[in-house]
Amino acid sequence: MSTPEPRLFVTGATGQLGRLVIEALLKRVPADSIVAGVRSLESAAAEDLRAQGVTLRVADYARPETLAEAFRGIDRLLLISSSEIGQRVAQHQNVIQAARQSGVNLIAYTSLLRADTSPLALADEHRRTEDALKASGLSFAVLRNGWYTENYAASIAPALAHGVLLGSAGEGRIASAARADFAEAAAVVLTTDGHNGHVYELAGDDAYTLDEFAAAVSALSGQTVVYQNLTEAAFKAALIAAGLPEDFAALLADSDMAAAQGGLNDTNRQLSGLIGRPTTPYRTTIAETISGMAAQG
Repeated sequence: MSTPEPRLFVTGATGQLGRLVIEALLKRVPADSIVAGVRSLESAAAEDLRAQGVTLRVADYARPETLAEAFRGIDRLLLISSSEIGQRVAQHQNVIQAARQSGVNLIAYTSLLRADTSPLALADEHRRTEDALKASGLSFAVLRNGWYTENYAASIAPALAHGVLLGSAGEGRIASAARADFAEAAAVVLTTDGHNGHVYELAGDDAYTLDEFAAAVSALSGQTVVYQNLTEAAFKAALIAAGLPEDFAALLADSDMAAAQGGLNDTNRQLSGLIGRPTTPYRTTIAETISGMAAQG
């Protein structure tokens, strides 16, 4: 008689990372062993997941009453960090408490690269969540994700429109990887043994400065794009002028300044080691972004 597959739960399953984790899991385990946590069962994104054969359960970080029932019968759970900055710690603690009550065997948490020493303002809530995990008594693994290359690829369209890529990262090197690489790492941890207590520092194999990123955009698009380095305050102001909310603009400017201090660089190659292949080169993500723009007209 075969051993049943562990029941795997992905929180925030309709988000950008969550959808990719589900996709990676479906390559490894049967769909009926996967449970996707969603805020609403009626959304179009939830319907897309249902069509893939996974089970849907309502799991809202901000509504603790939904969580214990959602986690019933779950063996391993991926806690994808909340997008609600400033409320993350309380929301994550809700998930951790419900996981304890429901008998979850292992939680994997998506933290931030070198969260314990990172200069990024984002690191504080991740540090506090990691502390809560350690104090919970649960088995856990920490996936300290570095920067997604898509974070900078989102600036390619305006950079091509104006011939300038703005930032405040100076000569800081950024070891990013594609979001799908990090999703695959999460799937590996959920579907294989030996990860309890591990803290993985996950980053791309190759690093670049934003000057090099702009040069790659130029080479791959055939249009001249140069990098213009600004002060943190000037970069924040430029982002606000472009229509970004002030809090988000401040976060991006702070992240670039932290990159200037080495906060987004790493050379240990733990991500490629975990997924068993090289990480996606940043030039590949740039090329795919430019190709997608051309396809959309």
